[in-house]
Amino acid sequence: MKLQRFALALAGVGMLAATAAAGPATAAVRSDPTPAIANPAQGNLKTTPNTKLASGGCVQDVGFNTPKPGINDVLVTPGKPPRGEFFTEFPFVGTRLNTTWYGVQTDAHFYYHSLFVQNGTLYRGVTYFDTDNARPTYARIGSGWTSFTQLVTSNYAITAPNRSYLYGLSTNGSLYRYAASGATFRALGHFPGFKGFKAMTVVSETPTYDTLLMTTKAGALWTVRIPAAASTKPILKLVRSAGFAAYESLAARECGARGGTLVTGFDNETDSAYQYAMSKFNGSKTAVTSYGRVTGGTIPGTGIFSVTGHWNQLVGE
Repeated sequence: MKLQRFALALAGVGMLAATAAAGPATAAVRSDPTPAIANPAQGNLKTTPNTKLASGGCVQDVGFNTPKPGINDVLVTPGKPPRGEFFTEFPFVGTRLNTTWYGVQTDAHFYYHSLFVQNGTLYRGVTYFDTDNARPTYARIGSGWTSFTQLVTSNYAITAPNRSYLYGLSTNGSLYRYAASGATFRALGHFPGFKGFKAMTVVSETPTYDTLLMTTKAGALWTVRIPAAASTKPILKLVRSAGFAAYESLAARECGARGGTLVTGFDNETDSAYQYAMSKFNGSKTAVTSYGRVTGGTIPGTGIFSVTGHWNQLVGE
C-alpha cells in the first residue's frame, strides 16, 4: 500500500463474497511473509533503515476501518491545519481492532500483512495489490482476545535477530506481550499497572527495546519503554499531563533524521483525526507541536492504524 497508490485500481473493486463479509474464512496465506527489498517508488517502503526523508518533508499514511465493512486510508501532510488526502476504500471484513499494515514488495507480489480482531478472535490478514482489484485473504490465529481494547505490533527487521512482538492492553489493567512464533504467538507475560491507560502506538523498534506511546483516560501522554529482556520491567516517562483524553487510537511514523515522530490521534465521537509533530522522546522535555484537525474528510470508523513498509523502523526514543 500505500493504499492511495492503488486508488484507481481499487475504484472498481467488487464486494467480497457474502461468506467472507460475514466473518473471516480460513485461507492459505503465508503466516510469516518473507520480507524483500522494496521499491522506493512505492513511497513509504525503504530499502535501508532510517534514511533521511525526501526534502519535500514528512507525510503520514493512516489507515482506518469503515462501517461497510472496508479499509481506507488518508495521506496526511503536516501543516496548520494538516492536509488529508482520502482515497478509495476497498471491501474487508468487519474488524474491532487493527494493527499496523506492513507492505512487502517481491518479484511476484506486492502485499500488506497485518493482524486484526473480529469479536474475540485474532486473525492474520494478507492483502495483495498486484492485480486490478485488492485481494484480501484471512487466516484464523485463535480466540481469547475479547478483553483487549488495544493491539499494536513492533517489527524489528533490519539486523539479526529479527523479532516481531504483539502488545495488547486488557480491561484487567495489564499490558501483555507476545512473540511471533510461526503461524501463532507465544505469550511472554504481562505487566500490571495500566488500568488507567486508553490508546497506544509504537514509536521505537530497536534490537534491545520497544517504546510505546500511550494515553490515559484522563488525557496524559506517556512513553513506555519495554526492554526485550523478558525479566525487565517497563520504564514509563510522562510526556504531557493533559490534552489527549479524546483519542481512542493513535498512529505514528518516523519523521526526519533526528528521531522525530508524527503522531495522529483519532476521536471517534467526531470521526476526526488530529496530528502532532514530536521531537525525539525525552519525557517532559519532548517538544510537541499540535497541527490541529486533519482536513479533507471524516473518518467513519472506530479506529486508525499505521500504514508503512516492512523495512521502516521507528526510532522515536
